[in-house]
Amino acid sequence: MMAARLSKIVLVAALALTCTLAVFGNVVDPTTNYSFVQHVLSMDTVMPGSGITDRSITDPAVQHAAFIVIVAGEAVTALLLWLGVSLMLSRLRAPAARFARAKTWAIAGLSVGFLVWQAGFLGIGGEWFGMWMSKTWNGQEAAFRFAMTVLGVLIYVAMPDPEEPVA
Repeated sequence: MMAARLSKIVLVAALALTCTLAVFGNVVDPTTNYSFVQHVLSMDTVMPGSGITDRSITDPAVQHAAFIVIVAGEAVTALLLWLGVSLMLSRLRAPAARFARAKTWAIAGLSVGFLVWQAGFLGIGGEWFGMWMSKTWNGQEAAFRFAMTVLGVLIYVAMPDPEEPVA
């Protein structure tokens, strides 16, 4: 029983650390990551003659706003995950129902993280802006890895612990 709880806490903490480092990287080196957003949104490296380039966004203000939204999504994810880790740790030895309620923040953070990487990077970036067509500015593989990791941890954390009643 304690091993499953500790395992869930450690896995959420690992993802919280990853998200925190992503935010840190975006804050201390915004030029590199902002360039990625600029190229994806401007669609300047998609296949020549692609019929979807009318979707491109080249306005620097809109590109900057998109970058801020991405970083904010990553920051919210990290914050919710760290809150979940803290609450789960504080209720490590609590009755099952109290520990299960502590998982709520982690589940929220994992859900937001999945939306950032799945809907944001894979859906909007990959499909709407054709990121999959770019050999240079294609973050789909990394986004997919992270989205699937987040989803796996989300499923695991949401599962009742052995001593929890199945609802």
